[in-house]
Amino acid sequence: MKLNRWLSAIFMACLVLLSGCEIDNQTIAQNSLVYCAEGSPASFNPQTDTSGTTIDAIANQLYDRLIRFNDDNSIAPALAKSWHLTRDGKMVTFYLRKDVIFHQTQYFTPTRNFSADDVVFSFERILNTKHPFHQVSGGKYPFFQNVQFSNIVEGIEKINDHTVRFKLREANSSFLANLATDYAVILSQEYGQQLLSQGRQEEIDSKPIGTGPFKLQSYQSGSLLRYYRHESYWHNEVKLNQLVFDITASDTGRLTKLLTNECDVIAYPIAPHKIKENPNLIVEEVTAFNIGYLGFNTQKAPFDDPLVRRAVAHAINKDAIITAIYGEQGEIAHSILPKSSWAHDSSVIPIEYNPEQAIALLQEAGYEDGLTFDIWAMPVQRSYNPNALTMAKLIQADLNQIGVKVDIVSYEWSTFLRRLGQGEHQSVLLGWSADHPDPDNFLTPLLSCNSAETGSNRAFWCDQEFDSLLKLALKTDNINQRKNLYLQAQAIFQRDLPLLPLAHSKRFQARHEQVKGKILNSFGGINFAEVSKL
Repeated sequence: MKLNRWLSAIFMACLVLLSGCEIDNQTIAQNSLVYCAEGSPASFNPQTDTSGTTIDAIANQLYDRLIRFNDDNSIAPALAKSWHLTRDGKMVTFYLRKDVIFHQTQYFTPTRNFSADDVVFSFERILNTKHPFHQVSGGKYPFFQNVQFSNIVEGIEKINDHTVRFKLREANSSFLANLATDYAVILSQEYGQQLLSQGRQEEIDSKPIGTGPFKLQSYQSGSLLRYYRHESYWHNEVKLNQLVFDITASDTGRLTKLLTNECDVIAYPIAPHKIKENPNLIVEEVTAFNIGYLGFNTQKAPFDDPLVRRAVAHAINKDAIITAIYGEQGEIAHSILPKSSWAHDSSVIPIEYNPEQAIALLQEAGYEDGLTFDIWAMPVQRSYNPNALTMAKLIQADLNQIGVKVDIVSYEWSTFLRRLGQGEHQSVLLGWSADHPDPDNFLTPLLSCNSAETGSNRAFWCDQEFDSLLKLALKTDNINQRKNLYLQAQAIFQRDLPLLPLAHSKRFQARHEQVKGKILNSFGGINFAEVSKL
């Protein structure tokens, strides 16, 4: 009731405002769009960062990939107009477009079109530890290291200027899907050579050059990101002259800016049912491939003990969390995989809310007098967790009932991610939005031994049998065999419980009615390439 009264007050107050304020002293150009985002990108290169704020802001605005996903999740041409897979699945040849032009900016002017050299450069940077750009930004390529890309790819060969071939060590059923993700972007080799000659290699990830629909104009960390249209974009005519990301961490702040016309589109709107009452606003939603979870750092006490992990799981009231945090926009997660996944295990027995059982498990683990630990709550909204701080407080109250004291910790987003990757936390409220619909894209990044080394496995859990099952599942295209292997892997997960699945959710955004075109996807980042503003 308080929330509804507060929202109504905002709506009424905004009706009397003549117009929104300018974002800064620069005039927003005609036919421009302002998107209110919840956080700043941590990098300007999706190869080096998997956070949702980076992918939304960067991946589809600045870059293209060799291939992409269609709306029906099938794989479609992009920078590669076609490709050929050998019968043994160990060689993939891509035939490239000839008319693709890189961005021209204040800091770079291309002298040639996209070619096979750019493909080789982009992936050799990831694969070759002696590549002059490999160690830039710390030598971390989380997505590719999670899927063990260097173990999959034996080599990349330039056949001619417009043909490139990937040689695989063995058949891999997710290889093409991985190349279609938001992380497999193509960089400019020519730009890289320019930076190398000037001793400024680090700028490849901070002053980006791609082939995407927009090019970077300016960036103010935590405040503003400004793009201009790429006039020579190969795929379609870009209708927006300018695209501005207004970084507004507060959900109420974003809603206010939407209502006062300071933003045309906002991320993760609160109370979408209330916004729908405004005839000039549209609320969009997609069913997302995601999971919100409480991750246990299995390398730190007390969560190095599976009994403690299970005790905490029994003490958390998921029903109350869904009601308070998600409402009708989420459902309880009993498994790491959403029900829409073909590998979902419907036979999983949910961990029931049972404080008495939680107390008994704590006593068995030697914590008769209770214990204290911290929960890290992310400071930004994501579709898989719209309000981590409130969720942390609910869990804190639940655990207090069984004699467990919880300290809630949070940092600025980039600091949060950095310290999380270093394993400083005991537990964390986080989540995952899939990059493609294959089950491997949930299980490997979140739970594999390799991803524990790269940091995206926030539980730092490593089980060799679990890992072996994932690897076997990638060696066959037989869907029944793959599903059986993934069911076995999920059973190991349920036994050890390195993280507690909490919710699967929909993703929402709100826009003014004059904004036309598709922005949201069921997985991956947002895309403004075909968006217009009337």
